[in-house]
Parts: sequence; structure tokens; C-alpha cells
Amino acid sequence: MMTLDQLLSSPRAALLVGFGVTNRAVAAALVRRGHSVTVIDDRGGDDVHAAAAELGLLVADDPDAVGAYVAAADLVIPTPGLPEHHRVFGAAERGGVPIVSELDLAGVWDDRPVVAVTGTNGKTTVVELAVAALAEDGRCAIAAGNTDTPLVAAIDDPTIEVFVVEASSFRLARAERFQPLVAAWLNFAPDHLDVHVDLDAYEAAKARIFALVGADGTVVANAGDPVVMRNVPPGRRLVTFGTAAADWRVEASTLVGPQGPFGCTTDLWRSLPHDIDNTLAVAALLDPIGVEPEAVARAAANFSTMPHRLAPVGQLDGQTYFDDSKATTPHATLAALRGFEEVILIAGGKNKGIDLGDLAAGVEHVRAVVAIGEAMWEVAAAFADRVPVETAATLEAAVDLARCLSAGEVPVLLSPGCASFDWYSNYAERGDDFARIVGEREARS
Repeated sequence: MMTLDQLLSSPRAALLVGFGVTNRAVAAALVRRGHSVTVIDDRGGDDVHAAAAELGLLVADDPDAVGAYVAAADLVIPTPGLPEHHRVFGAAERGGVPIVSELDLAGVWDDRPVVAVTGTNGKTTVVELAVAALAEDGRCAIAAGNTDTPLVAAIDDPTIEVFVVEASSFRLARAERFQPLVAAWLNFAPDHLDVHVDLDAYEAAKARIFALVGADGTVVANAGDPVVMRNVPPGRRLVTFGTAAADWRVEASTLVGPQGPFGCTTDLWRSLPHDIDNTLAVAALLDPIGVEPEAVARAAANFSTMPHRLAPVGQLDGQTYFDDSKATTPHATLAALRGFEEVILIAGGKNKGIDLGDLAAGVEHVRAVVAIGEAMWEVAAAFADRVPVETAATLEAAVDLARCLSAGEVPVLLSPGCASFDWYSNYAERGDDFARIVGEREARS
């Protein structure tokens, strides 16, 4: 069987399944390199056809005929997040047609240094902080992958010295040719069970990030996460962060690495427990490529809070309202709750196949709950008989109920623990709507 390098050494026929941001960038990159591209998208829609037309491509008009399209292709590139039970995977495997990740294409086309980050939560913050730290160190870097800039598009910029790749399980699951110099796995908790066939498949996809690191590379692992630690491959250089015994750790309020102290938690942009862990992870990630930890500390001191991640959006009755709409799993919501003594929690949305009962592990930080969205009854059940629970049919109603429950005594936190797709097109839209609602009430106060 040909390697991917051999396969792409001459023009080939590529079948792209799904045509969102990533596969549009993939299509453009393939077309520029002389390959032919066929597009299938189960959603269809005018925007898909228009985007394909810009590249001179047509969208296949019979998505049910996947087998025929696969048979005519030399490689299949699924959009990130395509459910693993999608018929294209079986058709490709039966036909012996390689299934290729966007990360693999970039790995064949570019050999500049790559550091990669995965984890159920915290990926984006760690990636963006790593880019900022690289800038502090005088290096030109870019956040790519599971961001607004797919890696196949990022490599078009010749000025980039280091690519910091946010590697989702979707991109990692079938990756073979992608080879980061350093790879960090931040944490693991149930997620994306609407895409992966089960929790074991999700774990296996995440574990690919360690397997892809070359023999001379470094794996960075959260010492406090048993799932991460059990997937560390033998024979790789291991660096740990997060616990008192880890290579990168906190001693009192001091950030400490293998060479000693390099900063103070009180100087960080924010010093919630997961912020500290994220800073340690960045220091551990960049140390093997020669970035001084002090550069990480400087970047962390000046880092700006990212949208929809515990971002304050206004005050009502003297209490702050926080938008943590990016928290789409119970694990992320629990991390947010640990940063507060007590809050009114607004949670719920579209469940991704996860046990929402795990939310109750944060009950000691919750005075009351307002449950929303398709999963409102699952959220309500998690907190039943523990704290007062209300349900709301709209986010506006949820804010008003939370305000009453707060009574000006505790903050209000939107940290849904669920996806947004029941009411909104994405978590950002949900967070923006929350900010709008709070802002309107603040203006009337």
C-alpha cells in the first residue's frame, strides 16, 4: 500500500465528505496542488454550493450514493465531527480507500515545527497562551487546527516559525502522518458521544496525539488525570504538570519548573485552578523547543480573557454575571464552579450523550440552579433535593429567574455543561445572547 506521501506525489481524486470551514480549506489546498475534488455534504444548502462554486467544484447531487463516490476516489477526507457511524467510513474501509485527516495533509506538505494540544477542556486557552508566549520569546507562531484557521491553510504563510495546533479528537482519530515535536494532553472527561461510537473510541482518538509524537519528541501529560497517564506510550520522553509531584507544579503560590521558580500565580491574568494548570501546561509544552518559562509567565500576566470563558458581562443588583458558554461538558462546568465560593448556575442545552448527573459534583458551589434547553430535566434531576432548581423556556427567562434567586447576594454563572444547538447555532451565539440580555437589564437598572 502506498504511503500518503506517495499517494499525494501526483494528482489524485479526493472525496470530501462535509464542506464546512476545514474541508473548504482542504479543497482549496488540494485544488492548488493539482488534485481533483468531489464534495458530498449531507446538509446541502446554498452556502455549501456557493463555497464549492468559488473553487470551481460541484457538490455531488446524490449523497446516498456514497459507495459509488468512494469507489471513484483515491482518498477520502471527512469533515471534523462527522459521526463515526457515517456510511462513508464503512464504504472506504471495504473499498480499501485511505481515510485522511486534515492534519495528515499538512504533515505531508510542510515540515516546520509543530506543537500540539488536546484535551476535553482548555485546548483553546492553552493554544492561544502558547502563541502569546512564543511571541514573548520572539518567535512567529499561529494557532491552527481546530480554530478559525485550519492547519492546511496556516501552512500557506511562509513567515510562521512554529504551528501551535489545537488537535480535536475528530482530527486525531485517523491521523497517521501528523507528527508534532511536542504534544500535550490536558485532561479527559466524557464528551462528543454524539460523534464517537462510545467512550473508549473517544479515549482512543485522544490517545493518538501521544502515539503520533516521534521517537525524539516529548509528551506532556496531566499527572493528575489517570486516563491521560495510562495512555503515555513507553519509550517517549515524558514531562508532567499539574500535581505537587509533577515536573511543572505550584508550590504555595509559586510556579515551579524543573529548573526552579518562574512566576507567581497572583501575577496571572486570572488565577482559578484551571488557569494555573493551563499556564503550567504551556510552560511544559514549550520548554522542549527552547522557550524560557519566564516568557510563559510574562504572556500569562498579560493574557486577555477569551470570549465565553468565565467572561464577566455585566452587573445586576451588585452581582456580576459570568458568561462561560464555552463550557459544553460537565467537566468544564465543574472547573468553572471551583473558582467560586457560591453561584446561581444556569445550565443545560443539548446533551452530547453525556451523563449530566456528574454536574452534581459541584453542588457545594451552587446556591440554586436554573435549568434550560433540551436537557433541562436531566440538569434538574442532577441537582434535585440538593439545591433549589427552576426551569426556564428561554434564556431571557433564565436570567430573570437567576436574578431573583441571587437576590443580589451571589454571582450568576452561565456554564451550560451542554452544547448550544437546541437554541443556538454555536456556543458563541449563546454567550452573546446572554450578554445582551444582561446588558439590557443593566441599562434599565
